[in-house]
Amino acid sequence: MSPRTAKRGSTDGGGMVTPGRVVVALIGVLTLVFIFENTRSTKIRLLVPEVTMPLWAALLATGLLGALCGAYFIGRRR
Repeated sequence: MSPRTAKRGSTDGGGMVTPGRVVVALIGVLTLVFIFENTRSTKIRLLVPEVTMPLWAALLATGLLGALCGAYFIGRRR
């Protein structure tokens, strides 16, 4: 077996901790801390209807919508 074949087969890269993964994990943790520190109820109005809901739920919903939009546009680029 040649060294190239052995090296290529032995590293899968799935369990490596990279700086990008660390940054994404840190941003995720900070986002969750921010969301769960803001637990009071607030009034939210989208055009006409007004609802009262916990601020963390509104922030989480907004974050998820933003992530979905970002994933959609990244998928369209490929």
